[in-house]
Amino acid sequence: MTLDDSEAVVIEGAMAPCDILFVCEHASSKFPSVFGALGLSDEVRQSHVAWDPGALTLTRELARRFDCTLVAGGVSRLLYDCNRPPEAQDAVPAKSEIFEIPGNVNLSGADRQARVTQIYQPFKEAVEQVIEVVHPKAIVTVHSFTPVYHGKQRAVEIGILHDRDTRLADSMLTCMADGPFVTLRNDPYGPEHGVTHSLKAYALPRKLPNVMLEVRNDLLASDEMAAQITDVIEAAIAQGMTELRQAGEIA
Repeated sequence: MTLDDSEAVVIEGAMAPCDILFVCEHASSKFPSVFGALGLSDEVRQSHVAWDPGALTLTRELARRFDCTLVAGGVSRLLYDCNRPPEAQDAVPAKSEIFEIPGNVNLSGADRQARVTQIYQPFKEAVEQVIEVVHPKAIVTVHSFTPVYHGKQRAVEIGILHDRDTRLADSMLTCMADGPFVTLRNDPYGPEHGVTHSLKAYALPRKLPNVMLEVRNDLLASDEMAAQITDVIEAAIAQGMTELRQAGEIA
């Protein structure tokens, strides 16, 4: 059995020119039967180690507000993390935070390549094909993170992450500096943790302004708080795009 490409990736929105392509790599906690449950309990397969809770809902709302297209992963990141290149060891993690992933231990080269072929490659090709159709002026990837990691509470509420292109991140951070949420640069993760793969794969080669959003997932659990988060992020992205246009960085 093989995974159908349509299971590996989700594309939503009009396939027409738009300002921003939104990408949500860790949108799903699905474990298609072809891969089994990796030896994990239902609880672990629904936890933050398997996906980014709330991230797809936030991505969809941002895409709706900006009238833009989104591309989202269709299966759990424990099967393959679409924000990692095939050569990265943690693309198919044997351990995630405190959880061992039995089904990913001692995978053969062929089994690992099957994950690349059936999950990462369709996702990558979908993003690249959508870029060719919608011609975005910027790329924004959307993630959520757990408030407690390895037993330690995280103070940051919104992370604005970037690699070597800081244009959109700089504008957003300035806009959000006095906002209601603790917003930090490259926190709780940064390029040194290998998290900017999608930015490097899709945005940097095309010289597209880009940013990776990380939102603490407890803040996305209630509709009221999620709406407030979305309002703040929407305003910061809009301000950033305006400043980039004024500076002649985008048309």
